[in-house]
Amino acid sequence: MRQQDVLIGALLEDACLTLDELARACAVSSDWVIERAREGLLPVPGESPAAWRFSSRDLARARQMLHFERDFDAVPELAALVADLLAELDEMRSRLRRLEP
Repeated sequence: MRQQDVLIGALLEDACLTLDELARACAVSSDWVIERAREGLLPVPGESPAAWRFSSRDLARARQMLHFERDFDAVPELAALVADLLAELDEMRSRLRRLEP
């Protein structure tokens, strides 16, 4: 994860982004976010996009997915899978660091 993403995540730790704010932060259209949310690739509570709120973690995930889609021409499902695997890898590394003396 890039330093910029870590800083943004720290700043937005408790913040909730609306659909439009998330789209702007990722420099994508709201339709891009809606498509991925409806496909289950971005977590959203409820059915109405107007009520959706996204965390800093969701922002980081959306940016990762966008990166894989644009830079590697990945389909959204593959981009989401890679984002999931990278998050798991980070979690495992964090656990290992806590176990080391």
